[in-house]
Amino acid sequence: METTRLSTKGQIVLPKSIRTSRAWGPGTEFTVEETGDGLLLRPAERFPGADLDDVAGCLRSKRKSKTIAQMRTAIARELIRRHDRGRY
Repeated sequence: METTRLSTKGQIVLPKSIRTSRAWGPGTEFTVEETGDGLLLRPAERFPGADLDDVAGCLRSKRKSKTIAQMRTAIARELIRRHDRGRY
């Protein structure tokens, strides 16, 4: 177990071994929860959770929608292009 101390500015430095093992870098935000045993520190969610119904259709386009046939043609063309480049 490692120890750290509270600075005069109210800051706590997390030991490097913990930061490295958790891949926490500068600017990582945390939530702090008070529990019966002490404090619980968790990385904050980057984006709030959402359901598909909440976000479906939120990005509008002024262009006319493509048909299923046009989308399949574009996908097939891209697969051929990638295959020719040796990616697949």
